[in-house]
Amino acid sequence: MQQPANFVGEVFRRGDPGYEAARRATCRNVHLPDRYPDIIVQATSEKDVVAAIRLANANSWAVGVRSGGHSWSCNHVRDGGMLLDVSRLNAVTIDWQAMRASVGPGCRGNQVNDLLAAQKLFFPVGHCQGVGLGGFLLQGGFGWHSRAVGMACENVLAIDYVGADGELRHASPNENADMYWAARGAGPGFFGVVTGFHVKLHPRPKVIGGKFAFYPADRLEEIVRWAHRVGPEVPTSIELMFMVSRCIPYIDGPGIMVVAPVFADSLFAAWRDLSFMKSRPRGAKRSTPFIPMRLSELTRRVMHHYPEDHCYAVDNMWTHASPDELLPGLKRIVAKLPAAPAHVMWMNWAPKLRRPDMAFSSEDDIYIAMYGIWKDAAGEAAAATWALDGMTELAPYATGIQLADENLGKRPVRFMADANLARLDRLRAAHDPAGRFHQYMGRGL
Repeated sequence: MQQPANFVGEVFRRGDPGYEAARRATCRNVHLPDRYPDIIVQATSEKDVVAAIRLANANSWAVGVRSGGHSWSCNHVRDGGMLLDVSRLNAVTIDWQAMRASVGPGCRGNQVNDLLAAQKLFFPVGHCQGVGLGGFLLQGGFGWHSRAVGMACENVLAIDYVGADGELRHASPNENADMYWAARGAGPGFFGVVTGFHVKLHPRPKVIGGKFAFYPADRLEEIVRWAHRVGPEVPTSIELMFMVSRCIPYIDGPGIMVVAPVFADSLFAAWRDLSFMKSRPRGAKRSTPFIPMRLSELTRRVMHHYPEDHCYAVDNMWTHASPDELLPGLKRIVAKLPAAPAHVMWMNWAPKLRRPDMAFSSEDDIYIAMYGIWKDAAGEAAAATWALDGMTELAPYATGIQLADENLGKRPVRFMADANLARLDRLRAAHDPAGRFHQYMGRGL
């Protein structure tokens, strides 16, 4: 087994000192599966990535790629082959005049947001801190303000990537267009290693903030019916959502937090767009007026539900089912709700933008996700299978899932339009005939 030529980063072979620490460091989820790559390669540059893929070719290794490690299923950690860690490719270049930026796959969305905020620019980064842009952009990029400015992957203008043959290339609508198409939505099934994204930026909304309301969990049916009724008319400046948890402020016992983040160009526009909140059900234990805040503060509040150093079992669905169809299952899910920070999230999506032709193709009016979260053996007993069981029950009403919260290894379901997946398979056969890059979990293993 040879060392990568002219390689600067670290290499850990299975059994080496530091291997297990390197393996565990690739996943935010402490609930790391018992899967062990033969070799872990920590790249520091494009040249390192080229050397790593050529080494994989020389040894006939399949390759998994990690950028930020926020894959709840730890999709990139597979048995055998190479785990290529590109989290150290994290350079950022911002061109204010051209409204463009170049970012490495290891860049964290919240850090990029801070840089853009200083220049009054905006990009729809992910809702959680620490999410690497590599995986986030590849799987679609379900980010802040995406209802108005589009999925983050729609704002990708071009990529730099290392293909299965170990060559560094550029892809855009006019160059290697098939790889550009695939990179916008293929997620963990992408058959290359992106070393840089070139993205479109937007003027930063002048007013960012949110309005909140807190209910006991016994108001679930009223909240679901209200969210379903108003959802199609909620302005695209707002991401209406609610979370159900056993730890909701101002609630003794299980509760519901209704959240309406808004991105507007004036206070008047924010108040106008939030006017639909006046129709929310009565019975809230507390509600707030519109609270202006930085996006970094909104993100910090989100992270209350996604703590570090915990185990996660996650699943999700897209749906346009009626409340009558969804409520029986949702009520059973809430009745079995594990201890916090485990929770259910409902997000109104109601896409209004026409999507460009790209691999991303699974979305619907409503997004529901379940997060089983625990820290010790006592919590594991209640939380480990809760999300899988709940989504399995609701599956007859699902139209697909999004790859950000996928659980394909345990529940293989639709994550892309059939025609898009068929095209992706044809492109994989053409661009990666030896199967150098891993397929999706639950498919082609």
